[in-house]
Parts: sequence; C-alpha cells; structure tokens
Amino acid sequence: MPDLSTHYLGLKLKNPLVPSSTPLSRQIDPILHLEDAGAAAIVMHSLFEEDVRNDERMIDRFLITPDAFGESAGHLPGRHDYVSKLDTYLEQITQLKARLEIPVVASLNGSSLNGWVELGQEMQAAGADALELNAWYMPGDPEIPGDALEERYLGLLQELKDQVSIPVSMKLSPFFSSLPNFVRRAEQAGAAGISLFNRFFQPDIDLATLKVVDRVQLSTSADTLLTMRWIAILRGRSKLSLAASGGVHTADDALKMLLAGADVVHMASALLIGGPPALMEVLDGITRWMEKGEYASVAQLKGSMSQQNLPDPSAFARAAYLNALDSFTPPAGVMY
Repeated sequence: MPDLSTHYLGLKLKNPLVPSSTPLSRQIDPILHLEDAGAAAIVMHSLFEEDVRNDERMIDRFLITPDAFGESAGHLPGRHDYVSKLDTYLEQITQLKARLEIPVVASLNGSSLNGWVELGQEMQAAGADALELNAWYMPGDPEIPGDALEERYLGLLQELKDQVSIPVSMKLSPFFSSLPNFVRRAEQAGAAGISLFNRFFQPDIDLATLKVVDRVQLSTSADTLLTMRWIAILRGRSKLSLAASGGVHTADDALKMLLAGADVVHMASALLIGGPPALMEVLDGITRWMEKGEYASVAQLKGSMSQQNLPDPSAFARAAYLNALDSFTPPAGVMY
C-alpha cells in the first residue's frame, strides 16, 4: 500500500484530496460523510465580506440606533437574540473541530480594505487550523491599473496575517499579468500557500426574457489544464504549498495535478454531482495507479513532471501553444 500522505500549509494530511469551499460544507452531516469517504481536510464554505457588512447594518439599524417610535421597539429582537452569519460560521467551526479528526480550513471571501479580515482572529479562536483568503475584485474601472489591484490583494493578506498566527493560503484567479511574480510577493507577505484557481460564475443573458441571469456552470476535466500548467511552472520556484483547484473529477485528473507539483488537490464540482462516493473513487484510482507504477509514496511522484524536472521545459511554455496549433488535424469528412 503506497504512502498517500502529503504536507499542506504545515499540516500533515493522510492523502492529497481536500474538498474545497462548496455549499456542501454549510451543514455538518455532509462534511462528516466526506471525512468517512477519505477527505484529508475540509475547506469550509466562504464567509463573504458582503454578508458581514449586511449583518453590521442590520445590527446598527435595529439593535443599536434608537428608534424614533418607542412602541415599535418592543417588536424588535433583543441584541443578544440576533444571530449573525459570523456567529453561525464560528459556531460551525467549533462543532466541526469537536467532531472531525481532519483539519478544518476556514474561508474568507472579499476584496475591500476596511478591516473585515479581522474576523480571521475569531475564526482562529474558534479552532480553525488554517485560513483561505479568497480575494477577488472585479476591475471594471478603467482608471485602476493592474498593479493597484495586486497591492490591494497583498494588503488584504498582510492585514489578515497581522491578526492570525495560523497558516494562510490565498486562492487566486488566473487573471494576473505575471502570476509567478505575484506568488513570490505573496510569499514575502506571509502566505503559507496558494490555491489555483478560483472559479468565477459569470452572468448570462436570457434571450427569452432579455434579462441578465446568474447560472451555475460546474467544471469539467478540461478545466484542469490551465491549473496544471501553472502548478508545473511554480513548483520549485516557491516554498509555498500548492493547491490545485478546478476540474478534478477523476483519478487521472488528480494524478496529473500531483505530477505537475500540487501538494493537495481540491474537489468541488465532482462532489456536488456525485457526493462522497466521487471522492472515494478518485482516492481508489490514485492508489491503484501508484501500485501499478510501483510508486512508494505521493512524495515520490509529486512534482516529478514539473517544468523544472522535465528534459524539455518548453513543454509548459509558449512552445506548447505553437505545437498544439501545428498538431491539430480537422475531423475526417469536414469540408473547408
């Protein structure tokens, strides 16, 4: 039996499969089932900055600000009766730590520099083993340059690191002009790891109603290629833990990420579709493949096909783009 253990964010995990932030983690029972299926850690659903701000406004409006109509105040809840989303989140961390044997990674999602990441201190106090900072700002203003956005993200990271002593991982988008440079700066700012990549749900247009609608588009295995490429490029160029996120549905998907250099593999869409059995299937597939290839451990295979370890490093560079175009053959029978 190969040794499936790996290290991530300073934590030793029994295997590299970690369910990422999904609605499944809003309830205790699904997380317990994922642990039973073999999950090595759990990333909780995100606490959004917007939810925290809304709670603050509600408290200020109804529970702190004096009401002009005295009689109506008797119909409002008492301050101690109001349960905020933060309260619920912190209570869930406490419950998970009491019932799980695997590490719990809390998740903060937001972008503004207004002190909301101070909540990380409360998450740490509740028992979180690590924190994932999911920072993304929609850069729709043409007056904001790209380096200003990077400074915003690094400022958030630094603000969070000033509050907590537990490891912090940044979940990044693929929209960076120079991703390796930003990763190096994140490491210098105190990050313990990065997760590549965040998956954004894009608005759509309904042609029947001519309205903008929100649609959830789950990933496919094809989505792993972008992440795999950047994991392979970054492996060996940074001491940060590397988490591969996006499109892992099969054991083959997970193994490619590990060979490229990922320390852990996040799963989301596959679990939303197939539940805990999907994780068990991937874990079994990894084990069988390693046994067949006579790999003694995940550590042995991890990063063995990163850019630094390949005889031809250009396989993950611009040359791959040219080679792919040159090697394309139109389907038989298609007339041009």
